[in-house]
Amino acid sequence: MTDKVDEALSYEQARDELIEVVRRLEAGGTTLEESLALWERGEELARVCRRWLEGARARLDAALAEEEDEGEGEGEGEAGPAKDGERAG
Repeated sequence: MTDKVDEALSYEQARDELIEVVRRLEAGGTTLEESLALWERGEELARVCRRWLEGARARLDAALAEEEDEGEGEGEGEAGPAKDGERAG
């Protein structure tokens, strides 16, 4: 498959195909040429999965940073809610 086709794969599609590639390699019974082709495909699929996971991590980090920024802005100049046993103020 080409890179453009690989980029169109969802994480789950790439992961499932990678699992199948690994299963076939572990089962054996393939020629050297087939094994090399499977290994190369596995590397491509692992790269696709890694990109998806890196993108997900970046989105989570951005969302968490945004949440922290919003939380800091809300607390400025205010006492905030009282905790158990404490007075607000």
